[in-house]
Amino acid sequence: MADRFYPNEMPEFIKEEEPPPPETTANPLTKTLSLPYNLFSDQLKRAAFDLKQTIVSETWGNTGKRLTDYTLYTGALGTASIVFKAYKVTHNKKDLDLCRDILKACDSASFGFSRSPVTFICGQAGVSALGVVVAKQSNDDQLFNHYLTRFKKIKLPKDLPNELFFGRTGYLWACLFINKNLGENIISSTHMREIKDEIIKAGRNMSTSECPLMYEWYGKRYWGAAHGLAGIMNVLMDMELTEDELKDVKGTLIYMINNRFSNGNYRSSEGSTSDHFIDWCLGATGMALTLTKAATVFGSDEFLKAAIDAGEVVWKRGLLKKVGICHGISGNAYVFLSLYRLTGDIKFLYRAKAFATFLYHKSQTLITQGSMHGGDRPFSLFEGIGGAAYLFLDMVDPSMARFPAYEI
Repeated sequence: MADRFYPNEMPEFIKEEEPPPPETTANPLTKTLSLPYNLFSDQLKRAAFDLKQTIVSETWGNTGKRLTDYTLYTGALGTASIVFKAYKVTHNKKDLDLCRDILKACDSASFGFSRSPVTFICGQAGVSALGVVVAKQSNDDQLFNHYLTRFKKIKLPKDLPNELFFGRTGYLWACLFINKNLGENIISSTHMREIKDEIIKAGRNMSTSECPLMYEWYGKRYWGAAHGLAGIMNVLMDMELTEDELKDVKGTLIYMINNRFSNGNYRSSEGSTSDHFIDWCLGATGMALTLTKAATVFGSDEFLKAAIDAGEVVWKRGLLKKVGICHGISGNAYVFLSLYRLTGDIKFLYRAKAFATFLYHKSQTLITQGSMHGGDRPFSLFEGIGGAAYLFLDMVDPSMARFPAYEI
């Protein structure tokens, strides 16, 4: 297992001081961690802008603006999302215009496939949903109507799975994203309720005596955020649920808590004995984010404790030898940002700072040396340095930080 992560040798806590105390200045990591938060976030913001420039050059400028991958996960929509995040931090109109240009290319590419995925992370819904929000930000009614029309034309195949990456849950998240960002019932609650009902029905049809909702993806009963229970429950909790549906979601999460590994990590799939994954897509990371949502929705100390316990696993084993959001340090840092928003405990903000600082000081060197994997798509949002750029921008205002395409 240890070959998947670096030992976490960072101090449990360092107080922010200016100037930094002498004992911290010899180590760049501890020196950065001791900075007052505004100076710390300024450093990360500058690094994020440098990363953004590299990402735009590699995924947009150097490609002649011809897209082979339009998705949020590994493609140009991820670049657009990073650029839009930068715009929200700086309000630089050049970033907004660039985002619009990239979205236009993604839009053309996404509707060029006869059977393109329909979800936010991997499909057409992500392009149209982000397009609607960006058009609204631009006060461009014509563009807004274009993307909204595109979104409403998306048809869900009858054989669609229920998971987040390629299934109903991933489409439903796109609906939630539009309504959340626009503050209006742009996507009708009736339509969304129909999708939710199908997800609940499918889960009940596969339920067991112990677990009220269960799902399969390619014959495997996954627990993780990307293809399994954690991701599906996370989205369902953002919907208006009946009392019976709430009971089933709660019961499913309790089942997962009761059947986690003794060390606090979560199984990748039903019956799995492999305790290898501390990622967003599989393991404690994605589950921690889902449990922070559950603690808010149900107001239960049981879910709060479970979320904190999962966070401890991420702190101990979450300095992964990968950089990205999906299965890397960037994604794992969001656990602590989520716990910080939930509890207000400065310890969790420090831990997010620690993971971000590790990336800031060490990732480039470790990737060059071959110790850290930069991702099969090294400039992408979910696999590559795009995840670090997004995290660094989110660290500017941690109260507003959200794991992209997962936390609303």
